[in-house]
Amino acid sequence: MARSTPALLRFVLAVALGLLIASCSAGGLAPGLTARLDHPGAAINRADALAIINHYRASAGLGPLVADPSLDAAAQDAAQQYAQSGQQPPKPAGTVDVRYSAGYVTFAEVFSGWRGSPADAKALTAATATRAGIGGFYTDNSPFGAYWALVLG
Repeated sequence: MARSTPALLRFVLAVALGLLIASCSAGGLAPGLTARLDHPGAAINRADALAIINHYRASAGLGPLVADPSLDAAAQDAAQQYAQSGQQPPKPAGTVDVRYSAGYVTFAEVFSGWRGSPADAKALTAATATRAGIGGFYTDNSPFGAYWALVLG
């Protein structure tokens, strides 16, 4: 019986997360997750973005990531470099991992893409990560417009 309890808990948490994500179409997500980044001067709501990542981590039995202003700055710089060069910059020194995305205009879309990619989902649930920084950058002079970076420390 002890072996089935963690599996059942993971299943229940996965279903709950799925319902949370599905509520996006019903307007149930925080406004910061559905705010569009596809115009000059747009900003992301890092607190809402980190909250959904932490909810995902909790469904995997992991502790939350703590917002880190220095990692936010690194992520913002990385997203801007990616937008301007079209190339994903290398992982910042001293960090656990970095995830990139381009073309999605809301963080809910970015998160859904990361969650659906095995490599990105693995990074989101890295047990060694304890801190996070999130950056987004828009430029209309590029193929994708909106560029995103998540830096884990």
